[in-house]
Amino acid sequence: MIEVWAPHARRMRVRTVTDDGAQIAEHELSGPHARDGVAGWWSADLDLDDSERYGFLIDDGDQVRPDPRSRRQPDGVHGPSAAFDGDRFVWTDGAWTGRQLAGGVLYELHIGTFTPDGTLDAAIARLDHLAELGITHVELLPVNAFNGAWNWGYDGVLWYSVQESYGGPRAYQRFVDAAHARGLAVIQDVVYNHLGPSGNYLPEFGPYLRAGEGNPWGDSVDLGEAAVREYILENAEMWMRDFHVDGLRLDAVHALHDESPVHILQELALRTDALSARLDRPLTLIAESDLNDPTLILPREAGGFGLTAQWSDDWHHAVHVALTGETTGYYADFAAADAVPKVSRHGFFHDGTYSSFRGRVHGSPIPDAVPNWRLVTFAQDHDQVGNRAAGDRLSATVSPARLAVAAVLTLTAPGTPMLFMGEEWGASAPWQFFTSHPEPELARAVREGRVAEFARMGWDPADVPDPQDPATFRRSHLDWSEKDAPAHAALMNLYRDLITLRRTRPELTDPDMTRTRVAVIANEGDPSARAYRIDRGPCAVLINLTAGAVVFDIDPGHAVLLSTASAEPAGGRLRVPSEAAVVLGPARA
Repeated sequence: MIEVWAPHARRMRVRTVTDDGAQIAEHELSGPHARDGVAGWWSADLDLDDSERYGFLIDDGDQVRPDPRSRRQPDGVHGPSAAFDGDRFVWTDGAWTGRQLAGGVLYELHIGTFTPDGTLDAAIARLDHLAELGITHVELLPVNAFNGAWNWGYDGVLWYSVQESYGGPRAYQRFVDAAHARGLAVIQDVVYNHLGPSGNYLPEFGPYLRAGEGNPWGDSVDLGEAAVREYILENAEMWMRDFHVDGLRLDAVHALHDESPVHILQELALRTDALSARLDRPLTLIAESDLNDPTLILPREAGGFGLTAQWSDDWHHAVHVALTGETTGYYADFAAADAVPKVSRHGFFHDGTYSSFRGRVHGSPIPDAVPNWRLVTFAQDHDQVGNRAAGDRLSATVSPARLAVAAVLTLTAPGTPMLFMGEEWGASAPWQFFTSHPEPELARAVREGRVAEFARMGWDPADVPDPQDPATFRRSHLDWSEKDAPAHAALMNLYRDLITLRRTRPELTDPDMTRTRVAVIANEGDPSARAYRIDRGPCAVLINLTAGAVVFDIDPGHAVLLSTASAEPAGGRLRVPSEAAVVLGPARA
């Protein structure tokens, strides 16, 4: 049976074609009719073999359009779809019971630049590295089909299909199965707030988009249409049910304009919880949001949406300013001396306070009863690196000593820590904004738009890489050969030791927000020249980013559990050198 929602159509046909596009047969679809109370559905009693190519003809047109629910696009987003029989894959993860997010460590990666080959199969070969590091959850940037050969993934237009250049859906099954074999959960980044600028044929089928109402990336998705909501909800279920993924990262949920009585995020959480019960394994929903609104993660019983977690950009901003001293743009407010203490203790910095970047009061406080692991915290991620003009990582900005301090801050933080691919060894490769739009006008618009965006912030256009230049994409690939060089290997060992420490010291994963206390011990004026004491229950994290040594009080019976540089005892106190971090805790017999 073939079905398609196309309320705009007067006539619908499905055409099967050969691999080179020649017509095999054409079938009329019956309709339109209602399905589950929603009008506009067309159907045909037709079964397709695995890999058989097909597409839809709308009205009396002769141009084949891909299936809006296509699982595979072997010739790209403008070509016909290919039937995909997911049951042909023999899964070996029958014993997999999943992983809860609490106590976990996330690792964000982009399939196209994680390895030289840029495929899912090539990424499988690096999963042992992640497992040995201590990672628990692998978070993939979007893999849905986009136009061109390479892209960050946020220009996807066929949400049900896995990008063919990554290996397609069969390779995706192999990746998830291989991750589970190594004890790694898989979180898939999905984009439900907009569609890419090339290859989006959905408006020809029906009112998927809300004309005249947009967000920074294009027209808004029309969440007032029942069939569009179901398109999203069924897609989310597909990843977790059919592809065995363990959760979703929901891109920019603040751009989901929903005036329905039940917000789509709450509906998604309900459906996910029901699916989790059926599958008998935990399923995770992580929101990216710039609203600083705890409603997302509050339980539904308390009037929230019931999502598992949300990213905390405020934690990133506070730590970035502390490490780099950058105070331009949205970093300005985070120069405040209480920025690191506040995000460590309360999660959000702007929780009803004035945001100078936004020009208004922003955010709401997180209740103390919310477990701190519901915030995903990170010192680097794809946005905060890739949306810098040159895509430069912290490794290009700060000293090796400060990179080590960044590791300590990230992995002793109260939230759920996330690393960005290569961060663990201080990768030197930038991660830049890259596209491969084949349409000359679109390519020019993206190129000029990128330059104009950074020109407004004072950047020289010559310093902004051309997103369309293949060299921009190539530069953004990880160089795996450098991870074994002494300086890189030392940092990677530190990350491994910190993850082990986090796992073995329960204080560092204590979910109680009230048991974190932070004090500014020294303040030399510059926001990157301060010293902090962060108490996680009986453990203490001592951070010295000043120009000289700082002496900290230590509790009786405490021992040094980890340090990034030699710290000297000083009469019952501890002298921590400049640009160093120490973790203290009760000594164990």
